[in-house]
Amino acid sequence: MNSGSQNPNLGQAASQFLASLPPEERKASQQEVYRFARWYGLERPPASLTAPEVANYAERLSLSDTDYMKKLELIRAFLVYVKKEGWSQTNMATHLKTRKAKIKLSPSSRRGLPQTISLTQQGYAELQAELATLKDKRSQAIDEIRRAAADKDFRENAPLEAAREQHGQLVGRIRELEEAMKSATVIDEKQEVTPKVNIGDSIVLQDLTSGEELHYMIVSPREVDPTRGKISSASPVGKAIIRRNQGEVIEVVTPAGKLHYQIKQIER
Repeated sequence: MNSGSQNPNLGQAASQFLASLPPEERKASQQEVYRFARWYGLERPPASLTAPEVANYAERLSLSDTDYMKKLELIRAFLVYVKKEGWSQTNMATHLKTRKAKIKLSPSSRRGLPQTISLTQQGYAELQAELATLKDKRSQAIDEIRRAAADKDFRENAPLEAAREQHGQLVGRIRELEEAMKSATVIDEKQEVTPKVNIGDSIVLQDLTSGEELHYMIVSPREVDPTRGKISSASPVGKAIIRRNQGEVIEVVTPAGKLHYQIKQIER
């Protein structure tokens, strides 16, 4: 066993993984596996990958892609192989999960009509940070295309195809973010206090049946994160409480029936 196989970089690990597969399986896997390796850097050690990075990879794939699930499975298989070979102490495959659908621009926006969206200061800052990161990756992707294109045999140049696909996805996401930020209205958290619930507010609801208290932050659909208690203003609960006052009782219609809550507290 050579030193590269004992402690390979991502590019070498990808090549060794593909070489271990049957010919037909190898052909079906090579483009996506090389694309994954190029996204994080061919020279990077597999052991340096972090759980958040791997979890975020699913965000780079398009849910409209008919092969979305298949591509995730290919990368999971590669990450399992990396762990099996001892190149990583953690099975990163467990962190690669199907992402949630993102809110797409409305038909009116696609026709060129502006669609204003409201964002919290934090949400806008997160979009700015993502945009800056993607622009850096776009420059890297262009360099990857140039390097891959140096191989004149375009018939079997899977790295070139992967680099081009990655660049296309980056460009698409950058355009989406730029359009969203152009039409965004950032909520001024220091603006005149109003007793009514609005986007950016944190609220406490009390279930009138069980007495349980629920803590939420109302955000725009782009900022939804259930794990942090951030729910959409367009969700059933969000629609029911927007512009309502503290102390009011609201009714939320769910598939399981009607639920009743009292707005116990509004925090800004």
